[in-house]
Amino acid sequence: MKVKGLLIGLGVAAVAAGVALAAQDRYTVKVPGGLAFADFRGYETWQVISISHNGDKLAVITGNPAMIAAFKAGIPDNGKPFPDGARMAKIHWVATKKETYPGTPLVAGALHDVDFMVKDSKKYSDSGGWGYGAFEYEGDSFRPATTSDAPPQGNDAKCGAACHTVVKNRDYVFTEFPKR
Repeated sequence: MKVKGLLIGLGVAAVAAGVALAAQDRYTVKVPGGLAFADFRGYETWQVISISHNGDKLAVITGNPAMIAAFKAGIPDNGKPFPDGARMAKIHWVATKKETYPGTPLVAGALHDVDFMVKDSKKYSDSGGWGYGAFEYEGDSFRPATTSDAPPQGNDAKCGAACHTVVKNRDYVFTEFPKR
């Protein structure tokens, strides 16, 4: 009976450990160049900066307190750069039309990916001071975006640099902080 109890206990512990590991999985994922999902812990509760709709994807763009404070101070419209430590997350979902809801709105469906930006003018001095990460959601876990599903410039921590040069005058940030 002790052996059976021990085996059941080990089974419960193994299941619990498996659940804990699955829950922690995203925080172990990194893109080449060192940008890690764990660097953005808590992004799910950051304040909303804006939303976007592009093709079949809906997205919400969130910012950590440093990013929000910078926007509220007028950055980048005042010509000043974002401070080191400012972070943004862009969460993409597949757009789903709700036919039975009034107005048949598009709403967030399946999670597609999460993209991150962090301002670190020393670490990313050769990419406008920003590090980037794109993480695809597959099954029930995240993985770094591959070259085939990442922006055309690659999938390392500087992957967004080439695309973001068109907004160099906005400190490489496309997103605006609209009135609320």
